[in-house]
Amino acid sequence: MRDVSEKQAADDKVAVVIVAAGRGARAGQANGPKQYQQIGGGAVIARTLDAFLTHPKIGAVVVAIHAEDDALFRRAAGANADRVVAVTGGTSRQESVRLGLLALRSHAPGRVLIHDAARPFVDAELIDRTIAAIGERQGALPALPVADTLKRETAEGMIGETVSRAGLHAAQTPQGFPFWPILAAHEKAHHLGKADFTDDAAIAEWAHIPVKIVPGSPDNVKLTWARDIAMADQRLSSAPRFPDIRTGNGYDVHAFEPGDHVTLCGVAIPHDRKLSGHSDADVGLHALTDALLATCGAGDIGTHFPPSDPQWKGAASRIFVEHAVKLVRARGGRIANADITLICEAPRVGPHREAMTEALSAMLRISRDRISIKATTNEKLGFVGREEGIAAIATASVVFPGDVPE
Repeated sequence: MRDVSEKQAADDKVAVVIVAAGRGARAGQANGPKQYQQIGGGAVIARTLDAFLTHPKIGAVVVAIHAEDDALFRRAAGANADRVVAVTGGTSRQESVRLGLLALRSHAPGRVLIHDAARPFVDAELIDRTIAAIGERQGALPALPVADTLKRETAEGMIGETVSRAGLHAAQTPQGFPFWPILAAHEKAHHLGKADFTDDAAIAEWAHIPVKIVPGSPDNVKLTWARDIAMADQRLSSAPRFPDIRTGNGYDVHAFEPGDHVTLCGVAIPHDRKLSGHSDADVGLHALTDALLATCGAGDIGTHFPPSDPQWKGAASRIFVEHAVKLVRARGGRIANADITLICEAPRVGPHREAMTEALSAMLRISRDRISIKATTNEKLGFVGREEGIAAIATASVVFPGDVPE
């Protein structure tokens, strides 16, 4: 079992344990365990993972899978398989959760959500409500009031009594808890041999951890039977959808200082001055790096390459672009196009446009016809017009896997 790295488990983020080790026999085994069956053109677990990995408050994600499902999981999760920690689950849901929590122990955040992989329709609002209700010694349970009349059955299969539904709720996941108390509760239950808890709120109740009920979602259904899988597939297949295309923009500016050339879009251009900066001060590539990072919510260039770090002094800016490209591709993104506008009075960009396009094609690993490099003056206005420096604006469009509901 691997522990989550410190980089994955930032203190201000909420960790997640997704339970996916079950066999799902009630859903039928013809197409494999239910969490790997197809709905709307993708695996159930892929939709579940995407709901958490795209949420801004979520940090480390651990998935508890069956010992025989590693290849199945990686195929279903796609690029997201490398963004989570997969651990071998146990023979019961309770044991799988405990093992998932243990994987977070070394660098645990303050809060953790525990979710069933077979609930692929969890949404950001439900995640937000659950997170908001977690306290230092308080858990949170999304639930819906029971609407149906309840009957208790006798041993003979007859109605024994009508059960009052006042105050009764149907529990959902994700269930949220302060990390250390819920881990301690699971460990205590394990050591005492108590293995009959059906959810984590029940363990919290047993361990005297108060749990607040928050409004659940009627859409957040658990797929249990083959019919559930079929209905989920029909629901997604009939829903209007549009591609997940994201656009990011970036802006950068650098001042001139004494020198004999400037570097723009990866090309050295002879000039009577150079641009001042901690790296090679390539404004075009700096703006493009920020645009690419924006498409996957990965911060900006200063987050990854702080100017205070001496290792980046004089560094070629293609390093920054290639790092951003790697992050985009790790999330399954395909760069559709890149557009850069250089704003300067001098030097002339036109004679070097082809070389710049070739350099960007290699960095981005896209064809030249998907790259646009333009130049304009500032009509002698402002610092650019006074030839004190050069500015750049960049836009990047990236296509990410999966469709987004309309």
